Amino acid sequence: MKTIGLMGGMSWESSIEYYRIINELVKEKLGGLHSAKSVMVSVDFAPLEAQMAAGEWDQVLGYLVRAAEEIEAGGADFLLMATNTMHKLFDEVGKAVKIPLVHIVDAAAAKIQEMGLSKVGLLGTIYTMEQDFYRGRLEEKFGIEVIVPEKADRELVDRIIFEELVAGKILAQSKAEYVRMIEGLAAAGAQGVVLGCTEIPLLIGAEDVSVPVFDTTYLHAKMAVEIALGERELS
Repeated sequence: MKTIGLMGGMSWESSIEYYRIINELVKEKLGGLHSAKSVMVSVDFAPLEAQMAAGEWDQVLGYLVRAAEEIEAGGADFLLMATNTMHKLFDEVGKAVKIPLVHIVDAAAAKIQEMGLSKVGLLGTIYTMEQDFYRGRLEEKFGIEVIVPEKADRELVDRIIFEELVAGKILAQSKAEYVRMIEGLAAAGAQGVVLGCTEIPLLIGAEDVSVPVFDTTYLHAKMAVEIALGERELS
């Protein structure tokens, strides 16, 4: 079994889910008292969030590189950044360490393609919905068309993430707003919706809406387990 490296704390609410899912899947596959071999470095999210908001991405990168180096030194065979937004810096972090990184978009895309879908909606932080690092990878590498909500709704999605979900607040009113937006994306032609923030699955599940949702936390964690157990090659 390979050792999974996890860069957590962005936020720790979703990092818990990564750890739980990974170990549950290993137990399911191997049985008995088996659990995953893993190394986690959990960062302090507050200064990172402030630097993101200020556009100080070079500072954010330095922070993430140090965390990746600690994970590598701890014996991890490969690395997951347990966050969607920080994949903006995926290539730069990957160049700083010798172990491979597993991209969260690739995990989502594999499931979308398995279901034969070609057009999806995307919910996430403002950075994830509006910048090219995420939707561009889905479109250019995998040929999956991506649509997002209108600007006012994008701002609402982002506010709920940073003011509620990363603080562990799960509110019925916010869930209703997310359901409304997902159904709006479906009406605009989305065959499914990517939950492109690792906290969103704490609020919304497949049972809440009329189209498939792609839980990036679960799919990323599942891909890590498959790699660790030799069921999937690192790409």
